[in-house]
Order: sequence, then C-alpha cells, then structure tokens
Amino acid sequence: MGARLGGKIAGADDDLTESHEINVTPFIDVMLVLLIIFMVAAPLATVDLGVELPASTATPPPRPDKPVFITVKPDLSVAVGEDIVPRTTLIGALDAATSGKKADPVYLRADKSVPYGELMDVMNLLRNAGYLKVALVGLDARN
Repeated sequence: MGARLGGKIAGADDDLTESHEINVTPFIDVMLVLLIIFMVAAPLATVDLGVELPASTATPPPRPDKPVFITVKPDLSVAVGEDIVPRTTLIGALDAATSGKKADPVYLRADKSVPYGELMDVMNLLRNAGYLKVALVGLDARN
C-alpha cells in the first residue's frame, strides 16, 4: 500500500501505488533447478535394464555317461529320468538314481510354461538334500 507523505520533491515520482504483479523470476530459477535434477535422476531410477549379452563360443562340457535328469512338466509334476514321482519322494528317487553320489551333477529341465517359483521350489529341495551341482538344461540356439 502506497501512501503520500506530503509535498513534492523535485524530480521524484509521487505516484506511490501498490504493484499487484508477481515477480516470477525466482520461480523460473527454482523450476529450472528442479528440471535439471529430474533430468539427471530419471535415468538412474529405471529398473528395466536393456542388456545384450554376448554369445558364447565355448564348447559345452562333455556329457556324463548316465546323466540324471529331473523334469518339471507343464502340469507341475516332477519326473526323475522317465519316472514321475511325487515331490515328497523326489529326494529318495534321486538318491536311488545317483546311487547316493551327491557330488555328481543333476540336470534340471522345465517346460516354458512352468512358473519360476515352482522351479525354485524344486531347486530348494535339491539344495536342502545336498545336491549342490544342479545344471539347468535349455535348447542349443547356436545353429
């Protein structure tokens, strides 16, 4: 609010009215700083990592004479070799197939439609039973 204080001073503007305009310069400065912060932080906040893995040219290791395969089928049943076994007796059937040699590798394969959690359940059963050499089986896409 402006007020008139008396007489006129030479060369002074006696129009002391209130200005109703907002000074936006500080707001623009703050917005530019926030824009720069978000431009730097946005790429760091992404979770999706696009990674192109290099192809392996190594030859696969030789296959053992009698490999032991554990298969998780699309209906979530488990088979040791060709025999379907319940999960409660999986370790017993695996001990019989490997002759109790827990240091030998066990090959685990699963259908594409099997949920990841179910595959992890089978891997946890194997690990808890002492089978630490578990190899995952997939198709060879080199051809």
